[in-house]
Amino acid sequence: MGTIPRMSTTEMEVTSIRLERTLKEKLKELAGNQGYQALIRDILWNYVQQKSGTYRPKFSKADIRATIEATARKDQSCVLTGKLIAEHELMLLGLTIHGDLVPLSHDSLVSH
Repeated sequence: MGTIPRMSTTEMEVTSIRLERTLKEKLKELAGNQGYQALIRDILWNYVQQKSGTYRPKFSKADIRATIEATARKDQSCVLTGKLIAEHELMLLGLTIHGDLVPLSHDSLVSH
C-alpha cells in the first residue's frame, strides 16, 4: 500500500458504520492479525489516493505471473521501474498475482 498516514488510534475520530454481517466476517477473515478496522482504513486510504491521483502501486518481479506483448496507446509508466513507456512504443502487460494487468517496459523483467 502507498504512503498511508499512520497514527495512534487514540488520535482518531470514532465513526460508526453499518456493515452487513457477512461483509464484516469476510473482512475479518481477510484481515487476519491486522484487524478488520485497520484493513478498512487501508482500503479507504487506497480509494482516496486512487481518486486524488496520488496512488502509486508497488510491484516486484515476483508479483508478475505472465506477460503479454502490447503497444502503448498512450504514455504509460512501468510499474516496476517507473520508466516512461511512450505512446506507440512496444511494451508488456503483466498479469499480477492479484489478477490485474499492469504496464511493463520491455526490459523491466530482465535480470542484470
